[in-house]
Amino acid sequence: MSDQSAEVLALTAAAEQVRQELNLAGFGSEEIAHLNRVIDAQRSRLTLAEREGFLTGLGCYLGECLVRTYHGDWAAGPDGTTGVGIAGKLFFNPFYLVKEHLDKGATASVASFFASVPWRVAGRAAAQKE
Repeated sequence: MSDQSAEVLALTAAAEQVRQELNLAGFGSEEIAHLNRVIDAQRSRLTLAEREGFLTGLGCYLGECLVRTYHGDWAAGPDGTTGVGIAGKLFFNPFYLVKEHLDKGATASVASFFASVPWRVAGRAAAQKE
């Protein structure tokens, strides 16, 4: 996806809308910690009808945080899903990550995942040098 494609613009606009609705300052680690708390708080409250919109909105926001913090790009994955590519080597599906956090709680925390990205990038780079 190019940075200016209609799909990328829609994803970015949705992320901005979530940022404003949650009254978040930006798209970084502190905001991800807040997002983590929002997901935890909503786990038992969301109805089935609300769940899809919640996953989509928060997935867009998490993805945009990955793009801005870790210099990623919105991209289509090998399986055709929409996600974020980082360092030309890694692909993460933020919608799946939010779903997993909703389903599994703290064991699949988006904040823990977000904090692990530099390690994942470094590990991938080291593995390719060997």
